[in-house]
Amino acid sequence: MPQTEFPSETEIVIIGGGVIGCSVAFHLTQLGYRDVHLLERRELTCGTTWHAAGLIGQLRATSNMTKLSQYTSDLYRDLESISGYATGFKQNGSLSVATSEARWEELRRGSDMARNLGLACITLSPDHIEELNPQINIKDVVGGLFLPSDGQTNPIDTTRALAAAARQGGATIHEGVTVTSILKKDDVATGVKTSKGEIFAKKIVLCGGMWSRDLAASVGVTVPLHAAEHFYAVTEPIPGLPTNFPVLRDPDNCIYIKEDAGKLLIGAFEPIAKPWGHDGIPKDFSFDELPPDLDHFEPFLMKAMHRLPALENAGIHTWFNGPESFTPDDRYMLGEAPNLSNLFVATGFNSVGIQSAGGAGKVLAEWISKGEPPMDVWDVDIRRMHPFQQNKAYLYDRTIESLGLLYQMHWPHRQPETARGVRKSPLHDRLSQAGACFGTNTGWERPNWFAHKGQVAKYEYSYGRQNWFDNSRHEHMATRENVTLFDQTSFSKYRVEGPDAEALLNRLSCNDISVPVGKMVYTQWLNQRGGIEADLTITRLEPEVFLVVTSCATQIRDFNWLKRNISPDDRVMATDVTSAYSVLGIMGPKSPALLSKISPAIFSNEAFPFATAQEIDLGYARVLACRITYVGELGWELYIPSEFVQDVYDKIIDAGSEFDLVHSGYHAIDSLRLEKAYRHWGHDITDEDTPLEAGLSFTVKWDKAGGFIGREALLRQKAEGIKKRLVQFKLKDPTIMLYHNEPIIRNGEYTGYISSGAYGHAIGSCLGMGYVRAGSLANEDLLSSRYEIEVAGKRVEAIASLMPFYDPKSTRIRS
Repeated sequence: MPQTEFPSETEIVIIGGGVIGCSVAFHLTQLGYRDVHLLERRELTCGTTWHAAGLIGQLRATSNMTKLSQYTSDLYRDLESISGYATGFKQNGSLSVATSEARWEELRRGSDMARNLGLACITLSPDHIEELNPQINIKDVVGGLFLPSDGQTNPIDTTRALAAAARQGGATIHEGVTVTSILKKDDVATGVKTSKGEIFAKKIVLCGGMWSRDLAASVGVTVPLHAAEHFYAVTEPIPGLPTNFPVLRDPDNCIYIKEDAGKLLIGAFEPIAKPWGHDGIPKDFSFDELPPDLDHFEPFLMKAMHRLPALENAGIHTWFNGPESFTPDDRYMLGEAPNLSNLFVATGFNSVGIQSAGGAGKVLAEWISKGEPPMDVWDVDIRRMHPFQQNKAYLYDRTIESLGLLYQMHWPHRQPETARGVRKSPLHDRLSQAGACFGTNTGWERPNWFAHKGQVAKYEYSYGRQNWFDNSRHEHMATRENVTLFDQTSFSKYRVEGPDAEALLNRLSCNDISVPVGKMVYTQWLNQRGGIEADLTITRLEPEVFLVVTSCATQIRDFNWLKRNISPDDRVMATDVTSAYSVLGIMGPKSPALLSKISPAIFSNEAFPFATAQEIDLGYARVLACRITYVGELGWELYIPSEFVQDVYDKIIDAGSEFDLVHSGYHAIDSLRLEKAYRHWGHDITDEDTPLEAGLSFTVKWDKAGGFIGREALLRQKAEGIKKRLVQFKLKDPTIMLYHNEPIIRNGEYTGYISSGAYGHAIGSCLGMGYVRAGSLANEDLLSSRYEIEVAGKRVEAIASLMPFYDPKSTRIRS
């Protein structure tokens, strides 16, 4: 079929001709795909790509996102030679300045991660900043971070170069073709309907920018994004302006400044943004601008003049306002739609589409090719999104805040302030009265810590010990020494039942699910590479009925993994019952005594062993009590039908007064689980990590009947030997705080990074976990090595352990 012919069927259709769609097309051809058709409703780049600032920053919030941005920079550097088209790319570097000690620590922590990834970066004093760029006002500057390989590019030229390279690889690009709907049959995407007719395709890729939300919603797919106005100004030509002027970011003042053909472009990410297109994006919107709002932008222009005084004498050539799309959590969306197979999404790039396009296009192309992502991209996985987030009112309210978050302080544990109160436990009001300070996770309002009497339940952020440190220590130690109550209602819960339920779950799980009724099993679900897709517990409720419990954040992802592995012949029904049950954790050495006050059940070790579940009477309710723990103490998780939980809670509180019962929150859960070295999916274990690397080989039942997904990969790894190992660390300096991404240094060499960290109150110092990758992984070599953790440029000595620092033999949870 000639390339100029409009097809009726093809292998892959890409919707959208911005930088993302063209990158996906190019990377698909790099993998050998030729039958690829990209459809653009008007002209390439006409949506939002054309007016992007074109900044190419590489340092992102996490290691893998930084690696993808590094790949993008390298691709753009070579793209002219690949495509034959000039892109305007230049590596003039970027300079971020800090005007507060807190921002300076944030920059230095980012610098630590950059060095660990081999990304050149230099921390600068104010005097050195002035030497680098004498035009900068340094009077209120504390320090700066210079990345010499950062740069900028021309968005239109770069996109057209990607399109040219895609065409050279065999892809076909159609301009002037509007996709009016996505075609589907049952739960499978089958093609698209366009202004030129229908195209049936094996895979559809949605890269429609601002238009993606409504197009996806028409087939029941959640793509939550909302457009916002984005402002910048371009000066008249400035005599003597160097062409290698580094991109200047002043996040404390919400501004960025870049050289633009002898002029300066000044942009802002303001804390209170202006959402746009709430009722839909005009279909004919193409290379369009929005009305300028000088009153809105003027305060940031004044800040730019303060930072770069030369601007005071520069005339303004262009006032610009154009829309860009933002997601509820400021991270883009990538991957296959969880409820519509063969529909892939790459959209919602939060004003960083140019610097993200290369890496995102490469990952999605490989995902399409192999059926799974080539690396851990949970940060941007579309399966983190929930249907409620499609709500337009929610998106509008969150977008007011989310645009500005790009330059706001990225505090540890920072909570969004807008669009709150979406999902609440039935105990929310009672917990609020008890002093709860709530955080949010996938819309759930969860108590992170509890204020003391007379204390305001509100965060005061810092990189040190935050204002809730002592509150959480009280909750932590009460769990270790007495008894505490946790509201864990946000747990994700699935009921799996049917004659083939056991066989299905055994196929998915590396552990053995063939257990008696009432037995609980801790297990992982693996992919074909042996990587951990999910970390969960499974309880056998009846011979053909199982309860699967996993984390709040992975509700959509894990249920999707479960359902996609049910074959047409499996006699199995899977139901998400998350909203049906509230969960209370009663934890601590006095938990049996407390529960015995309000239940006739026997909570002794003999009558109720660890990792078993029983239906019991508690108060006036019938409750599933599970003797399991994520905090490393004797205790029970109580699964209570939601309509009964308020009465059960009241009775626990009444009885708890005798035992000095303490309310505890999720910060305490985190510190408690780190003392026990309990892994957290998404941080310590991901789809890149295997149970052998993560120290979870005890969950792998190698010889169970029927095997399990990932078994062959684990056997190969077992034979060849692992190349990284999860290790726990304790800082020798108890005043330093760990959070995540701090580099691990072994015998003077960078060897990994901290995947999660928190203060271990029972241990007396900060604890962290992270993978060690360099050198011998034999136990004696690991433990005899000298370790340091780099924190804001300072190397802190650390003690390594392959066992938990608290209760290493788990005698307490089994007592």
